[in-house]
Amino acid sequence: MADRLREPDPLRGWGCCGYDRLVFSQRERHDLRECLIATARADDRIIAAAVVGSAAVAREDQWSDIDLALRLASGLEPVDVGDVWNGWMYENHRAVDHLDVWSGSTLFRVFLLSSSMQVDLSFWPSDTFAASGTSFRLLFGEANDPKPSPLPAPRTLIGMGWLYALHARSSIARGRYLQAVYMVNGVRDHVVSLACLRYGLPAHQGRGVDDLPDEVVETIAYTLVRGLDPSELSRAFAGAMRALLREAEQIDPSLASRLREPVRELARTAGPRAAQTEDTVQ
Repeated sequence: MADRLREPDPLRGWGCCGYDRLVFSQRERHDLRECLIATARADDRIIAAAVVGSAAVAREDQWSDIDLALRLASGLEPVDVGDVWNGWMYENHRAVDHLDVWSGSTLFRVFLLSSSMQVDLSFWPSDTFAASGTSFRLLFGEANDPKPSPLPAPRTLIGMGWLYALHARSSIARGRYLQAVYMVNGVRDHVVSLACLRYGLPAHQGRGVDDLPDEVVETIAYTLVRGLDPSELSRAFAGAMRALLREAEQIDPSLASRLREPVRELARTAGPRAAQTEDTVQ
């Protein structure tokens, strides 16, 4: 047992200040991407390929992943071709796990390599392969006419915001404080999406949030939960309610007017700090 305790900790130095070097280099990423592109060119199941994401628009940095979109030959199923590529990724490129995400008929297979590099390979049926935004650079073959990705509906985001808020209030009241953090975070996530849409920034996964105006960022920052004390939770919750109501006012003043009283009631009944600040939910 004593010998085991003296063994070096493999995770030592991996804390928030431990990123003084990269596990993978930009050269490694470049070489791997070129290898995958060459593999796609040689695979007769693939008739076109594109680089997407930051590499497509010359915005890569040291943390960027590899993101390739692959057009399948007519009649092929994404999962069948993806499973062939699975073998190559695990056998040749040190993949340790992967995650499948479907968008319509397209399979997005996300690999985690042992170096901590992320590799996203999307397998597109032939009739759907097209650019969905500006971050798309065709490497070979042809693409269909671009189809812009549908934006999230603001009214749906508002509705999901107050739905999370209802559960945040009940979680605080029941003393389920970790669940309350999750729910307050859910309110804030939808506020972020609404604000990004309003300013024409990428709303998916909060990708545009750091480019919002300072006053909006400050409003969002106030909703961050800094501890599990019920007073702190109710403070952050009240801030999230104010932020949600303000975004609703920008989109649909009539809806915001109807939401005002329920939102005030949510703030009033969430806890001590929320009750003290309910009058600021205007």
